[in-house]
Amino acid sequence: MTTHAARNDLAFRIAIASGKGGTGKTFVATNLFYSLLKQNIPVTLADCDAEGPNDAIFFPGRPVRSLPVTRRTPVIDERICTFCGKCRQFCSFHAIFMLPVSRVIRCMDELCHGCGACLYACDAGAISEKEVQMGELNVFSVTRTARIVESRMQPGFPSPVTLIKAAIREAGHANTPLPGHSVLPGHTVLLDAPPGIGCPFVQTVSLADYVILVTEPTPFGLSDLKQSVECLQTMEKPFGVVLNRAGTGNDGVNEYLDKEGFPLLMEIPFEREIAFNYARGRLVCKSWPGFQHALVKMHELIRRTYGNGHHQR
Repeated sequence: MTTHAARNDLAFRIAIASGKGGTGKTFVATNLFYSLLKQNIPVTLADCDAEGPNDAIFFPGRPVRSLPVTRRTPVIDERICTFCGKCRQFCSFHAIFMLPVSRVIRCMDELCHGCGACLYACDAGAISEKEVQMGELNVFSVTRTARIVESRMQPGFPSPVTLIKAAIREAGHANTPLPGHSVLPGHTVLLDAPPGIGCPFVQTVSLADYVILVTEPTPFGLSDLKQSVECLQTMEKPFGVVLNRAGTGNDGVNEYLDKEGFPLLMEIPFEREIAFNYARGRLVCKSWPGFQHALVKMHELIRRTYGNGHHQR
């Protein structure tokens, strides 16, 4: 359900998402970011794919700021524990290992999601919490009005949701820019969402004002697009579709969009030159002005249609 709590910033958030990997989601996100910065539109790109971030590859440079991201992990004191088993019953992720006869109880950090349910369940006061670094945010200053916030998770953690929240929060802080970096209220924040429709996807799009779904004209692309659409409709999120590699595969996606009345924002043709440049980490819109123009127009349409009152969601 859409919440109506007041936001503490004036950034307009656009999530770029896909139901599956490999459809061109990052391709669209990075080229849209570059197109907006070339128009001097204040913009931040948040790479929310914390398990495999790669947006910064297209914009060489060292991060000007790195921020550790921690989460709270339970610590169980066996001397106090009564081995009642309530903590294990409350844990939805089966992260509590217990052998009552041997008086052994452990929290398995690689399974723990840091929800705090075990702490709530323990009547004996045997569970406390410690801070554990699960990753970091790397902030890149691209121009005075454009920056990248990259979330990067350390191996061994089960969920990047905490990192995603931190990245979006950092990206939306229009009132706390980098030194010498001008980010104006009302700037655009692009959220490069993790692929799929799991918890990381839901966390990313739940904080967006609009969602661009990137798909491809294949049976797999259509199937995953339908799942993404169903999820967004449940969340009452406005969305539009970008069809990548148009001209290949079949017409299933177009027929589906026409039948349901969903907006087709753009079609990107399948061309060897596009694939060649993208595979080498080059921004296609640098050599294809028409693509850059189309991306800017798409952004203008989205802001014009959905931008009013977005800070009261």
